[in-house]
Amino acid sequence: MLDTADLPNEVTALKAMLIAAQAREAAKDVQIVRKDERIERLEKLVAAFKQAAFGRKSEKTIADQFDLALEDLETAMAVIHAEDEADAPVGSRVTKPRAINRGSLPKHLPRVEEVIEPESLICACGGCLHCIGEDVSERLDVVPAQFRVIVTRRPKYACRTCTDGVVQAPAPARLIPAGLPTEATVAHVLVSKYADHLPLYRQAQIMGRQGVDLDRSTLADWVGRAAFELRPVFDALIADLKRSTKLFMDETRAPVLDPGSRKTKTGYFWALARDDRPWGGGAPPGVAFTYAPGRGGIHAERILQGFSGILQVDGYAGYNRLIGPDRIGPDIQLAYCWAHARRKLVEISRNGSAPIAEDGVKRIGELYRIEAELRGLDPDARLVRRRERSALLVCDMQAWLVHHRARVAPKSPLGEALVYIAKYWDGLKLFLSDGRIEIDSNTVERTIRPIALNRKNALFAGHDAGAENWATIASLIETCKLNAVDPLAYITDTLTAIVNGHKQNKIDGLLPWNYSGQMNG
Repeated sequence: MLDTADLPNEVTALKAMLIAAQAREAAKDVQIVRKDERIERLEKLVAAFKQAAFGRKSEKTIADQFDLALEDLETAMAVIHAEDEADAPVGSRVTKPRAINRGSLPKHLPRVEEVIEPESLICACGGCLHCIGEDVSERLDVVPAQFRVIVTRRPKYACRTCTDGVVQAPAPARLIPAGLPTEATVAHVLVSKYADHLPLYRQAQIMGRQGVDLDRSTLADWVGRAAFELRPVFDALIADLKRSTKLFMDETRAPVLDPGSRKTKTGYFWALARDDRPWGGGAPPGVAFTYAPGRGGIHAERILQGFSGILQVDGYAGYNRLIGPDRIGPDIQLAYCWAHARRKLVEISRNGSAPIAEDGVKRIGELYRIEAELRGLDPDARLVRRRERSALLVCDMQAWLVHHRARVAPKSPLGEALVYIAKYWDGLKLFLSDGRIEIDSNTVERTIRPIALNRKNALFAGHDAGAENWATIASLIETCKLNAVDPLAYITDTLTAIVNGHKQNKIDGLLPWNYSGQMNG
């Protein structure tokens, strides 16, 4: 029996447990109900899980919690379909494909052709058959990853007629002096850890299955040395971002070990992101993560030193330090996030009848519908249409806000939501004065999600320096993704260039958006 102490307090978590319990009950009844009923039940459960996992962020229950259950449910459905196909008589089987996404096979993948000829090309009448066409099908095949050994020989030469010495080619430069890995191997470890969220001990286990016996600490040494060499590229990345006049910023927890107490302490990754694509800007997208031991605004101020312009953020109070009257430094304007304002109203409407909150959600939804139509237009066109259409809606909402704040208790959930919106009102409506500003800060929230996923798999960083290495490598990998660059090829070639003496005064040439090896697909 389940102990009540094991039950979560959050309603959304209880809902998740209920859905999972329903899935288990469906599996128990698998031999009792007819196949069509089983399929219908499983399809409903899959739909519920998908809504929870992939719906709008503000409508999700618990992010990333349902992946395993979804996989099991969809696997169960595949088994039922396979049973149907196996039970059907061979001659009556229909090859009509089910309505599932089978994916597509990219053109860049190598093709290995096989031609299957009939047993005989002699017709029953004695004549020769000739080709009148063909059926072509493609299937995705895989050659499992295989390690190989690069053997480097450097012959020594000496003259037979004199003793002037021995001639030998110099040893090639290596990232790990006298070490085992090539730069490609080190890049593979980095991408597996920071892009595919595979901890080093699991990578060591995978290598061990091929007879490559490496200790996790050895892999950690490779990662540390690579992070050290890539640090100048990271510094160039964050410097390039801060030369922009419009950026996004967000922060997320980074638990790290505290060696003295043998416990974890909470640090933070601060993400500084640029994405001008929605308004056709020419600067390439990028993101740089910086580790800090805390969440105070002093860290945001340090990271942004030298930046001047518009910063899009959520409503975290620490950012107020950037616009304080006594602050010394370049001017920064804070543009706030309508998604966060909407989220607070959505939470209230979920808990019962809340006509005021529902009306607020509807009003913000109208702004988002207009923004969807403006995506991709240049800043001037966006600004004109916002002033024509969105400005009136924002003005009406301001009156709506004043009206209801006077009638709702400030300490009630709705009152607190309205206070939040009023507090950040000037920054929320700033998008009406600049066509480059987005209506929310979802851009930077998307870039920071891989950090959270890696945190969930690795649990925590080993120490502050480990978190800094994490930030350096993750910044380059996520910037690669934003620019459709293959992270593995990029890091391999970048490490190779660095160990071969790439000039520091040309380090900008190693930034991901300057890499020519684009991702295929």
